[in-house]
Amino acid sequence: MPGTLYLVPNTLGPLEAAPNALSHILPEQVQDIASKLEYFVAENAKTARAFLKLVAVDHPLARPLQEIKISELNVNTPPAALSALLAPLLDGHDMGLVSEAGVPAVADPGADLVRLAHQHGIQVRPLVGPSSLLLAVMASGLNGQSFAFNGYLPTDAAQRTKRIQQLEQRSRSERQTQLLIETPYRNAAMLEALVNACQPGTLVCVATDLSLPTESVRTLTAAKWKAALAANKGPDFHKKPTVFLLLGQ
Repeated sequence: MPGTLYLVPNTLGPLEAAPNALSHILPEQVQDIASKLEYFVAENAKTARAFLKLVAVDHPLARPLQEIKISELNVNTPPAALSALLAPLLDGHDMGLVSEAGVPAVADPGADLVRLAHQHGIQVRPLVGPSSLLLAVMASGLNGQSFAFNGYLPTDAAQRTKRIQQLEQRSRSERQTQLLIETPYRNAAMLEALVNACQPGTLVCVATDLSLPTESVRTLTAAKWKAALAANKGPDFHKKPTVFLLLGQ
């Protein structure tokens, strides 16, 4: 009988390895399950080990960290290699899928492994934890009834402006909140592109370091954001994980 694939949420940023460090982010049951797993698939083994070190502070691991098997699945993993990642599950062992940050399989290459697990009749159990996208929608004040995640925008300035305007038009006509992300060191360029491309009344939310001590969420019109940036009163989000949201009015 195959094991169970647990979808284990990670933190949304670095935390100090201290007692109860995860208590306000991950339920005790999730930490307990993660601590008992001996096989993991992760985007980056080093990041996964850092996460397990946090878990181990309050929940001793089933075996020494260096003995836990962590296989990598990322954008460079060829499709042909996916089947081999299921081997522990097919041998009857439970396994965890953990993302670089937040919940696995959402805007994450782990989705391919989950689909393959279903094809093999393997039970998949999603565990409760932080999702930057849902937390951003919750805190934005924008439409939480209809929203869409669009990932990264084109790096070319003209193409990015065109894409923003397309999303703004869709948002306005469908009353649908649009979510975007950017490489953290490009956050300032992204916000500037948004406020310059959007209509003055379009609502723009900047949600940074969600669930972390330095969390910040702010929603303003594009016009007010433009004025804030001109006055050097923009958000403190340089090199910090950030979700951008917009809703056309």
